[in-house]
Amino acid sequence: MERAGAREVAVVEADVVVVGAGAAGLSLAHRLCAGPPHGATPSVVLADPPPGPLRPPRRTWCFWESGPGRFDRAATASWEWLRVHGPDGAVVRRHIAPYRYKMIRSDDFEALVHRDLKDRPGLRRVEATVGSLTPLPDGTVRVSAADAAGAPLRLRARWVFDSRPPRRPPAARTRLLQHFRGWFVRTGRPVFDPSVVDLMDFRTRQPEHGLSFGYVLPTGRHTALVEYTGFGPAPLTSQAYDDALEDYTRRVLRAGATEVLATEQGVIPMTDGVFERRAGGSDRIFRIGAAGGATRPSTGYTFAAVQRQSDAVVRAVRAGRHPEPPPAHPLRARMMDAVLLRALDTGRVDGPDLFFRLFDRVPPARLLRFLDGRSRLYEDLAVGVRTPVLPMLRTAAELPRLPRRDPPVRWTTPFSE
Repeated sequence: MERAGAREVAVVEADVVVVGAGAAGLSLAHRLCAGPPHGATPSVVLADPPPGPLRPPRRTWCFWESGPGRFDRAATASWEWLRVHGPDGAVVRRHIAPYRYKMIRSDDFEALVHRDLKDRPGLRRVEATVGSLTPLPDGTVRVSAADAAGAPLRLRARWVFDSRPPRRPPAARTRLLQHFRGWFVRTGRPVFDPSVVDLMDFRTRQPEHGLSFGYVLPTGRHTALVEYTGFGPAPLTSQAYDDALEDYTRRVLRAGATEVLATEQGVIPMTDGVFERRAGGSDRIFRIGAAGGATRPSTGYTFAAVQRQSDAVVRAVRAGRHPEPPPAHPLRARMMDAVLLRALDTGRVDGPDLFFRLFDRVPPARLLRFLDGRSRLYEDLAVGVRTPVLPMLRTAAELPRLPRRDPPVRWTTPFSE
């Protein structure tokens, strides 16, 4: 028992507390508790806030992998073909075997994890709003929380993995946002090719600063998720997104009569700031997911890196080692991201031309390894020569002289893993 004010509060003890049940929290809990264990199975408490503003909205995660995947049962669809449209209408279509591009909606992902972990003796799920995380002298961490009724709740664990966004983004040289709004649509006539994803369609109206593109994930001839995405300094208003989507579906896709079944919207940080993997310097409290740097700064993809970090954490926990999540992306990839973001932000490179050129001139499997941060040095060099070399070299030369600055107070970012 512990005392909270004038009352005594029961303490729930576990080996691991996972804060947040988004992609990162659910993925880690699934690996810690599901399937035949290799080594001891830890006890886990998964703490998610009650329904309300602290819970993230429904969202869609996309990634690519070769062969069958751990979460294929939750996938809405998958594809072997990707397509990119240039601003002038030029098209490049690529077969990405041995990879498949996969789409998972958060509701389906959570349902899969719930089914797999139902009645597992080592897992306890609680609805609670987590407050402070306090390292204790005995080598454990106290987690102070409140349940849905506002009553205090105390958790204690050897390790805590926290997926909540940091209160303030890290100091950085470049800050852009990948911001988007998507419509799940049904059209009156067959518009979509369900065999191919339009990964980047630059026939959208381009902003003065940054870039924009359409993104189409078809689930049938008449149905798709259609998104308008921008890379820039600030999100748009909901009306501006809807106007852009209306323009894209009618002028570019020529979809005709279209019914909007649902919407989703989000913002992803694109920054060369360093996200700390230890919270407050503690060697027992770790940040995971986007909060721990799992988002690839140059692309916004997060889900695959979350899986790699989760695998590493679980291997360490079961082996009795210190389970600090490894960097989500190698140093070389982060350095290249910093150069690209600065080049885009300064306007030294034309974003639509750059991305179209990469998909047009780089073998697809190599490019996907590069975008995932898993390519080798010679592959990075082979990709690099397909970019505007002189502007990129100029940018790389100036970066070491640029200071990292704290974001202004008004610069806040809701994460969308």
